Amino acid sequence: MRDLTPQGLHAAGTEPLVLAAHGFFWVGIERRQTAHGTVAAGQACVEYFVPQALTQPWPILMLHGGGGQSTDYLGTPDGREGWAKYFVRQGYAVYLMDRPGHGRAPNHPDALGPMSDLGAYEFISAFFTNPSARPDAYPQARLHNQWPGSGEIGDPALDAFMAGTGPSQVDMAASHLAAQRCGAEALDLIGPAILMTHSAAGPCGWMIADARPDRIKALVAVEPYGPPFTGMPGGRGSLPYGLTAAPLRFDPPLQEGETLASALRPAPAPDLAACHVQAEPARALPGLQGYPIVVVTAEASWMAADNHGTVDFLRQAGADAEHLRFEEHGVHGNGHAMMLERNSDEGAALIDRWIREKLAR
Repeated sequence: MRDLTPQGLHAAGTEPLVLAAHGFFWVGIERRQTAHGTVAAGQACVEYFVPQALTQPWPILMLHGGGGQSTDYLGTPDGREGWAKYFVRQGYAVYLMDRPGHGRAPNHPDALGPMSDLGAYEFISAFFTNPSARPDAYPQARLHNQWPGSGEIGDPALDAFMAGTGPSQVDMAASHLAAQRCGAEALDLIGPAILMTHSAAGPCGWMIADARPDRIKALVAVEPYGPPFTGMPGGRGSLPYGLTAAPLRFDPPLQEGETLASALRPAPAPDLAACHVQAEPARALPGLQGYPIVVVTAEASWMAADNHGTVDFLRQAGADAEHLRFEEHGVHGNGHAMMLERNSDEGAALIDRWIREKLAR
């Protein structure tokens, strides 16, 4: 157990993090009538860190995944600095958005509608922290070795992860629309930015970019929710618009009541999944064009088997999309929550390098 006293933290400290500004603001506030009166609904909290040495021209707006919150970017379960501070130390201003109903953005069915069950230790362990222990483990699970603990019930690092895990809106389309509203408002306030999403925030990122393409300098989708159309393994949370549960702007547009047709592409290699793309002729996604996009995939995540499907869908729709697989760049052993794992800085460094190369053009 690390020493959390002021003296202990001071002794263990790294180089000082010198900020020019730190604070928070709210976006996306709606007023909703309930039996108890008028309430605020659908809002998001945005915390910002602006380094004194602001050397990078574009800020990064980070959206957390699933039932998580911005603490997923703030630090790791074993007490190290997270991706937010990593990028601040590289000279970026960083904005962290707690999506509606998560973290500091209040969660109540009167405001957001029915909520899912809480995430269970068994599910999180099987998919995030110790996947190789599953009897039906996916092929890449055997490579997972970077979680900072056993990843099983009783692991303090897993406890720390679970403590920040909450429910999500049952209505996925409503969740995507709420995040789009909040993210677009945030970009209106902070200006052009790099958008970074993780997991279930992936569809929110596509929605935000579609609403404000002129505000996106680059889009980093870390293991975005998918694969296209089908969603999670077992068919939970389907994506009728390919990448999202709520409508995107297609060209030619979908007519009222028209659905997006799909076709199955064979798996491109062993241990990879067959994934759906659009049936030809494919419709373009003009809101996801004009800036670079990267889908980031860890070696030992269950999404290692199907993230290529999202890249295929994006390219087919006219997006400038690349696929950055950690293991192809010497970063090994990571699962789906790579920003919380022992080698988290290695993954952040790869993403930083990609951003600098793309935006230096």
